[in-house]
Amino acid sequence: MSPADGARDGDTRARIRAIREAEPGPGTIAYFDYDGTVIDGYSAGAFYRRRLREFDVGPVEMVRTVLSGMRGIRTDDDFKEFLAITLATWKGRSEDELLALGRTLFRDEIAAALHPEVWELVAAHREQGHQVVMASSATRFQVQPMAEELGADRALCTELEVRDGVLTGRVAGTSLWGTGKADAVRADAAAHGVDLADCFGYANGTEDAEFLSAVGHAVAVSPTDSLRRLAVERGWPVLDCAPRGGLFPSVADLARTAVFYGGLLGGLATAAGAGLLHGSRRRFVDMAAGVGSDVAFGLAGIDVEVSGAEHLHSARPCVFVFNHQSKFDVPLMMKLLRENFTGVAKKEAAQIPVWGQLFWAADVAFVDRGNSTAAREALRPAVEKLRDEGVSRAIAPEGTRSATPRLGPFKKGAFHIAIQAGVPIVPVVIRNAGEIMWRGAQTMRGGTVQVAVLPPVDTSSWVPEDVGKYADQVRDQFLDTLAAWPERRIAQDGRSQEDPA
Repeated sequence: MSPADGARDGDTRARIRAIREAEPGPGTIAYFDYDGTVIDGYSAGAFYRRRLREFDVGPVEMVRTVLSGMRGIRTDDDFKEFLAITLATWKGRSEDELLALGRTLFRDEIAAALHPEVWELVAAHREQGHQVVMASSATRFQVQPMAEELGADRALCTELEVRDGVLTGRVAGTSLWGTGKADAVRADAAAHGVDLADCFGYANGTEDAEFLSAVGHAVAVSPTDSLRRLAVERGWPVLDCAPRGGLFPSVADLARTAVFYGGLLGGLATAAGAGLLHGSRRRFVDMAAGVGSDVAFGLAGIDVEVSGAEHLHSARPCVFVFNHQSKFDVPLMMKLLRENFTGVAKKEAAQIPVWGQLFWAADVAFVDRGNSTAAREALRPAVEKLRDEGVSRAIAPEGTRSATPRLGPFKKGAFHIAIQAGVPIVPVVIRNAGEIMWRGAQTMRGGTVQVAVLPPVDTSSWVPEDVGKYADQVRDQFLDTLAAWPERRIAQDGRSQEDPA
């Protein structure tokens, strides 16, 4: 962990302590600005990039947008001009169409920009029983998907006029830029009978100074220079979040990714030689997992903190289940498990260069998720290899990468395999692999991944009819572990504990 990462971690823990010291219950509201605060950057950029990809931006609009971006949005007039450009392009489109587009862009692009530090703050407020409210100058099409993902009680945003389900190109009421946001927050608190002096506010821009001044607990999140100076003057705490990366990766991230995959390929080449020498495909796979991942992680400067490491070996053969946020989870599980294991993957993974060939060599079971009958047939050899040869399985029961740290529902396949093979389940809880390599990203950042390996779950008394119940019970272990992670890192004297579990 770099000094900057350590400072950010300390800032986050300090903010969580402040939340836990506040009065519990719905009499406290936490108001979160969106662009630049909950996410790194601006959600409008995803909408604009989609239109660029679809060649839906004319030359006049392009020039107006570029000039607006160069000037920046510093005043109410600047915001009105920028909003007018957007409204002109949305005029005549249906509300349902734009809501659907907003959810698609959230899943594919915007969710990856979520600040994990803010995610933890929201979770802490929810644990205290506080109301969580998004307060943003952005439109509902931009804000609503994130509000739903955060479990926010409601969203205050710039509402657009809709007639007969179609946008008119005008704002409904007042935009929530600057004073408008402060007024909306005051009105919301009054409507819910809450004293703003008991409330929290999180924002990143100077335009939100009045909003932050209105609440009793203001926090400047990754603030602009001018808001940072104002925060110092007024004694507001500052939370600097880790940068999430922009449209183009940094040179350092490109270099790190190159050496990571170079090290992995080097390990594969070494493993291939050993496999040929010993005439063993299993020896090749085991060396590829162990040596290749060690070299790749070492060259890229990515560390792994593991608690409960003894459970990685004590219950084999078994079914390892892990939460899935990133393509980085695959090499991470290789490093953790090292030998005598294989996995289950969607059939499309067989076509990924290098990985597809490695998966084939490792006897990964490729599953057609759209065909349940074919999926069950594909899993039959997995059960036999686990039961008869003692080769453990690593499976992501969510089935697909989650867009945010929120844990998705667990599918039943991994648990059926464990029942049929008569082996235990070992939960592997990964906290922050998505911060190393975001969902959909092609490059990776440096840092430390935190992993908690939980004790094996005995399946000897399980029956197939109740497999859904068992899956939910194991998922609850993941939820409890992820929710308690800030607790693990806060000792009674406020210092970080060495063991994250």
